[in-house]
Amino acid sequence: MGKSHIVYGIHAVLEAIRSGKELERIILKKEFSGPALGEILKYCREHQVPYQLVPPVRLDKITSKNHQGVIAFFSEISYQPIEQIVPQLFEEGQTPFFLVLDHITDVRNFGSIARTAECAGVHALIVPEKGSALINADAIKTSSGALHTINVCRVPSLVNTLKFLKDSGIMLYAASEKGTHLYTEVDFSKPTAVVIGSEGRGIS
Repeated sequence: MGKSHIVYGIHAVLEAIRSGKELERIILKKEFSGPALGEILKYCREHQVPYQLVPPVRLDKITSKNHQGVIAFFSEISYQPIEQIVPQLFEEGQTPFFLVLDHITDVRNFGSIARTAECAGVHALIVPEKGSALINADAIKTSSGALHTINVCRVPSLVNTLKFLKDSGIMLYAASEKGTHLYTEVDFSKPTAVVIGSEGRGIS
């Protein structure tokens, strides 16, 4: 992500938070302390924005400017709440179709999946708050712009979200090389969510 998509420094980051800017993630130096820390962490919890405490050298590699121990990354897209999308689709008489990406970390893979998902009529991609690919310019380019049109939902817990989907009457399927059924045998005319595992460890 280019430097035009970051904001650094305590006051600048707090201003971005207070003005309602949507942030992708925030990184802070491990020794970061003071009144601003509480406000930043509260924002992260309330808006499901991941944050990391890292050595100062990590921040120095991102910008040589005086970052004061905190850098925030702006979101390239607006995330949507899955709790609103599900009932909205049912109210509109549509059959929900979701793709759950279980810790897909490669940016270009993520973009390619988004492009295919949009063509397949997927209503939303569901990704975990932590351990997922950053949706940056590379992801959007690889998606051929699909990430600007398909809904993306960032959730704190995939387990809880899958339970919510199941309780909402949505059938859950997992893509696996060990599966006993072909995807062509699935009845996609019913509310459906398909889980795809990560490049390295598969479905967690």
